[in-house]
Formats: sequence, structure tokens, C-alpha cells
Amino acid sequence: MDTRPDGSVVGTRPDGDTVRFYPDDPAVWSTVPGPHPIVIRGPGGANLRLEGIDALETHFKPPFVSGPELHQPKIPADAAAAELLRLLGFDPVQRTSNGTVKAPTNPTAVRGYVLTRGADKPGRCIAFTGPGDGPQAGPNGEVFVTPEMVRDTVNHQLLAKGFAYPIFYRTLFPDLRAELTATATKARTDGEGVWPLDKTHSNTLAVEPPDVDKDVIYPKFFRRLGEYVLENDGNPALGGFLDYLRRKADRFTILSTGHFSTGLDLIIEVDDGKVRWTHPVEDIVYDE
Repeated sequence: MDTRPDGSVVGTRPDGDTVRFYPDDPAVWSTVPGPHPIVIRGPGGANLRLEGIDALETHFKPPFVSGPELHQPKIPADAAAAELLRLLGFDPVQRTSNGTVKAPTNPTAVRGYVLTRGADKPGRCIAFTGPGDGPQAGPNGEVFVTPEMVRDTVNHQLLAKGFAYPIFYRTLFPDLRAELTATATKARTDGEGVWPLDKTHSNTLAVEPPDVDKDVIYPKFFRRLGEYVLENDGNPALGGFLDYLRRKADRFTILSTGHFSTGLDLIIEVDDGKVRWTHPVEDIVYDE
């Protein structure tokens, strides 16, 4: 990661699982495989979406839906964002009221590495990352990522300290998923970070934007709930939420049963005006 003075985190809004990255040679973005091109931002930079983790939303604006920017509980969400930058070597960081990093930062730039196999639909590079030069690449520029390598990444450290939840997609190799699952399980058992506050599997109440839900819940859950409330003209009544989830048609597999399904209504329940997620979040693997 080469956050040069003309391409630093200044002016960006990193949260607990997304940060801007500027390679030494911006042409490297065109070599990243996969069906989705990486969207270039600033002087050759792109947003990294950290593989395997999902941090509380400091700011979330659903695409193609009108309404205010949404956020999860501020203190733990901001803590995850600050910890990500600290682990990368930016400390301290000053922000404006909307979360934008402002000058000066300390240091101005840090170096880091990216291990990636592709981008998501919005054009963010899905990656493991960390400070320094990272693992040595082979002669063809490729790195075979092992669980031991993953333990050195900020992705793993954020999960281990409870600053983020696990989230898995089909492109993540099973041995790496197993490593992250064990890490998240230990963090939950030890009561690290967000876990003592987590209400994902409790009956939680939807509220009006921009909070949508005042409890700490799995961010994937929060995003779907937020999209629904905004499409419902800001009304948090949940009468149509399960139908909405059926229409969204998220494709996923429940690892413990091997069951493939379409629609998160299978693993979300609404009862007496409240809602809860019914499966361990690490038991779900999403198609995309």
C-alpha cells in the first residue's frame, strides 16, 4: 500500500472493513482476475473491501434507494474504523463530523500489501491486507495464501479482537474460511469487542432512519433491514419484510446442512413487530 501525499486516506471515509489503497503501479488493477472490473478512484487508487469480515456500518447508502445515509451504533462502529487504520499504521487520525479523514494524518503515507482474487459488483477489490511488504510472490506474481498468512493480516486481527463479524462468500477457500471461523468463535466466546453487545439472534426492533436499528446486529442483517425501511418510505413496520427478502433473492448455502437457498427470509424471523436472524453468521456462505 503506497498512500502517497496525493493519494492518502485524507479525504476518504474508511470504515472497519473498507479502506483506500494506492499501488505503486496503478496498471496492476487491470491484472486482477474476475468478472467485475475494479473502479479506480483518485490518482490510481481503489477501495479495498476486506475479505472475510463485516464491520458495523458507519455510513451506508443503499444503491438505487432514496433516503438518508444510514448508520449503526456510533461508538462501536467508529472504534472498528479507527482500529483498522491503527493496524495499518495510521495513528492518530482526525475526522470531520461525517467521518471523512482530514489532514494531517500521522504518518502521511504507509506501505502495505494486497492479496486478492477479484472485485465485488461495486468495483471494490476484495482482499486480505496488512502493513509492510507482505508474503513473497512467486515468479508469476502469484501468492498461494495459507491460514498462517491470513493470521498476519488486519482482517484476522479485527476479527480476533471482535471489531468485526465474519462474512463468507463462495470465492473464499474452505481452509481460510475455517481459520476465520475459529477466530470469530473464540472472540465471541471470550466476549471480545461487539460480541457482548450483539443482538443479532435476539428479537430486535426496527426504527425510523437513519438508525433503522439501535441495537448492535450483524451488518449484513442491518443492510437488508435498512434497504427495506427506506424502500418502505422510512416506515419501520415489518409486515412486508419477509416478502422483500424473497424478492431480493440472496443466494447462499447453509454449511451445517449443505442446504442451498434463495432468499434470506429462510433465516430471518419476524414476530410481534420484532425481527431476528436465526442461524450462526459463520454458517452461511453467500454466492455474491
